[in-house]
Amino acid sequence: MTTLRLPGRVDAHVHSREPGYTHKEDFYSGTAAALAGGVTVVLDMPNTIPPTATPERLAEKARLAAAKAVCDVGLFVGATTTYADAYLPVATQACAVKIYVSDTFGSLRIDTLSLLHQLFRTWAETAQGTGYRTHDRAGGLGPITVHAEDLMLSACLALADLYHVPLHIAHVSRRSEIELIRKAKEHGINVTCEVTPHHLFLSTDDLGRLGNLGDMRPRLGTPDDVAALWENLAYVDIFATDHAPHTLQEKGVGAAEAPANPPPGVPGVETMLPLLLTAVHQGRLTLQDIVGRCINNPRRIYGLPEQPETWVDVDVDASFVLTNKQLLTRVGWSPFAGMNLVGRIQEVVLRGVRVYGDGQILAEPGSGRVLFVQPE
Repeated sequence: MTTLRLPGRVDAHVHSREPGYTHKEDFYSGTAAALAGGVTVVLDMPNTIPPTATPERLAEKARLAAAKAVCDVGLFVGATTTYADAYLPVATQACAVKIYVSDTFGSLRIDTLSLLHQLFRTWAETAQGTGYRTHDRAGGLGPITVHAEDLMLSACLALADLYHVPLHIAHVSRRSEIELIRKAKEHGINVTCEVTPHHLFLSTDDLGRLGNLGDMRPRLGTPDDVAALWENLAYVDIFATDHAPHTLQEKGVGAAEAPANPPPGVPGVETMLPLLLTAVHQGRLTLQDIVGRCINNPRRIYGLPEQPETWVDVDVDASFVLTNKQLLTRVGWSPFAGMNLVGRIQEVVLRGVRVYGDGQILAEPGSGRVLFVQPE
């Protein structure tokens, strides 16, 4: 047995599902799954019911997280067609703003160029008054984070350049996207991006095996898309899971009749580290790739505070077959179930307290911290 000690990891793209979808996940089950995956900070997305689009809704979500979370949580605010940039008074209390310009639901879909212009302009104007993010945030703002695919990626890159705002591209999945981002970086645009494990380790070739469990947004890419992500890894800043749990019933698994429109998305917060360590074991990644993209870069990009006396111990020689029954996510399944993985998480310590060990959550609900939000 060889034990590797890593700093606590960040998952910068998580759907904790609370409020509105707690049958799928909530702040306790989602952060418990995070600890089981060696993650000590999650950044939670705003597409809940109701969406986190106003100061009041951010405050309410912060109260929910503070009562249940067992790891630290940062909260995104979201732009909507209904409330536009109503979140601006509490912009510094969010890890960033999320703008959905591709597949999503309801008022979160921003599909007019005029509103997109407004959102970039007002975030830039607010940033001028607060100062862009610093390492300890010190009143600064996070980047504009976009759910951008296809032609909308070009529009967002152009607006980031026009208004001189940092831009972060979520879950890049296509050759066309990563090559465009590479060119933008080479031309000096302040853009960063993330890639998910399911877009790195799965492709359209897996859809026959996965069925509805392989339905996600963005959809799985072709083998050529996957190859392009690996070829351009130097331009990928973050590995993040887009942990998006749905129940097996919602996905139609075991149902007599498959649902007409199963919800897209897959869980992933507790499987990312074993997947990445397996890639290290295979010689496809290095440990520094994991440290940079799961710890250093997300902390820098989102201005996350340090977590003193925090670490994750991993047995990097442990080989195991991933099974659904091992998982702590409320939905209890993974698209990677059945895979042979290398790297078992033994222990997680958060601020000097042992919070996970021997396969058990040891932390009390509410022991995690909500980042940036001012206590009432």
